[in-house]
Amino acid sequence: MTFSETERESRSTVNHPLFSLTEEELDVVQQLVLASGSLKELARVYQVSYPTIRAKVDRLIERVQKMVEGTTPDPMMQLLANLVERGEITVSAARSVRDLYRQKMEQQKESI
Repeated sequence: MTFSETERESRSTVNHPLFSLTEEELDVVQQLVLASGSLKELARVYQVSYPTIRAKVDRLIERVQKMVEGTTPDPMMQLLANLVERGEITVSAARSVRDLYRQKMEQQKESI
């Protein structure tokens, strides 16, 4: 299917969920396409283990699903996931912060 220039311009003004991805997330999508959808190949490109790339792609999928549904991802959860991915904090530390954060959010909801 090909689009005329006018159709392309009108499509580019549509609020497509992929337009909300960060540059890093778009790079992952691009590399995944170039790797023909192979997570094994994507892990090789990023020089990480398969479980690491699987987790990264799972988070990306979850983020896109939330955008398609019209909900926004929790910035705290995104930050924690990014910190763990970069090795700046441990998974157990991220879980502790996440649990405390969720507890505080629940307390705020109950007080309203």
